Amino acid sequence: MTSNKTKPVVAIIGRPNVGKSTLFNRLIGKRTAIIENVPGVTRDRIYGECEWVGHRFDVVDTGGLEPESKDKMLSLMRRQTQIALEEADAIVFLMDGKEGLVPSDHDVVQILRKVNKPVFYVVNKIDSPKHEDKVLEFYKLGVNKIYPISAEHGYRLDELLDDICRQLSFQDNLPEEAEAESIKVAVVGRPNVGKSSLVNCLLGKERVLVNEEPGTTRDSIDTPIIINGRKYILIDTAGIRRKSRIDQAVERYSVVRAIRSLERSDIALMMIDAVEGVTDQDVRIAGRIHEAGRGCILVVNKWDLVEKDHPSTQPYIEKIRQRFKYLDYAPILFVSALTGKGVSKIIEWVDRVFAEYTKKVSTSELNKILESAVKNFQPPSFQGRYVKLFYITQVNIKPPTFIIFCNYPQGIHFSYKRYLENQIREHLGFEGTPIRLIFRGRRE
Repeated sequence: MTSNKTKPVVAIIGRPNVGKSTLFNRLIGKRTAIIENVPGVTRDRIYGECEWVGHRFDVVDTGGLEPESKDKMLSLMRRQTQIALEEADAIVFLMDGKEGLVPSDHDVVQILRKVNKPVFYVVNKIDSPKHEDKVLEFYKLGVNKIYPISAEHGYRLDELLDDICRQLSFQDNLPEEAEAESIKVAVVGRPNVGKSSLVNCLLGKERVLVNEEPGTTRDSIDTPIIINGRKYILIDTAGIRRKSRIDQAVERYSVVRAIRSLERSDIALMMIDAVEGVTDQDVRIAGRIHEAGRGCILVVNKWDLVEKDHPSTQPYIEKIRQRFKYLDYAPILFVSALTGKGVSKIIEWVDRVFAEYTKKVSTSELNKILESAVKNFQPPSFQGRYVKLFYITQVNIKPPTFIIFCNYPQGIHFSYKRYLENQIREHLGFEGTPIRLIFRGRRE
């Protein structure tokens, strides 16, 4: 989180599989965290917003906390949870009412006693008043108040939320439309191309798990950041695999999450492994970016590993352009997320592409371009009739979208549409962003 946040942060912590993701989804009112009955499904910190009685605060869903575990992945999850504790203004420690009190709950409470922040001790999976007697044994932890709830059904959540809001210090939360717009940047690509490493390099700190095992990032992680006074949200997505490679239900959810993250982004950083080169799956992912109408920057990572053998980037650029013919408008950057080389240019290019992605052009300027284009190359006839283009106007941004009024929209061949798009780009740029041309009928 950024240091000048306007909303307080509440972290949900607890052992694996006690219902943290279910509670998180209930609080933010939508299905964001992956829910699967397998310990360790949530590995990274997931952020979302909760609104209660006029107050808004951020909620963090964390990986399971096992204080004494020596498992490598659980150790990484524990480290992320500790980071969440440092960022949080209040903490919800969730326990399992069905399983009952376990020794590691005592261990976690000992950790929380050292935290100088409000802590709410919550027992989950209490579905009705007749189950509340299961809470009694949890008072052995020596805490003053325990909240029995059902994250799945919402039972007694109102009391917990009321008390959380009483403990938090709220600033004047600005409505979203009044806040300066954040540029949403999705980092997408195949598993293990260095997405999380790139995000951490951009942030200057370890924000998401980095592990040599492919598929470490299962959820899409939103991280707000401010650079030179401008707001960004970095979305680190799970690696997108071919369907045949997806064996577990969790992996399937992750692919859907990555695609949804792409759809809610402004700019996509399409990462390519310099060592492996462009693969068929890279081409498919890039196709999704183009179809979604998102700005795009092609980021060739691990360039430090091949730079000695390829001192010139030009042959590599030509290969990329050949594979990504429909992304010929996307700039190509060569970086090393490991060493940081070239990474500083990414935000500069994000700003440039976003300016193009949101650019508005006057109708008069557009019609001068259209008139010149038609004069140089007339559209082919349609069923023996002349096709006439009357005028063009811009109707939207993100991506820039134009309507061209003509007498026979169905007579515009793909090749001529491509010609007009190239003419617009030649005069107006639009580097890094797709543009949409819509042909609409209008009689003379």
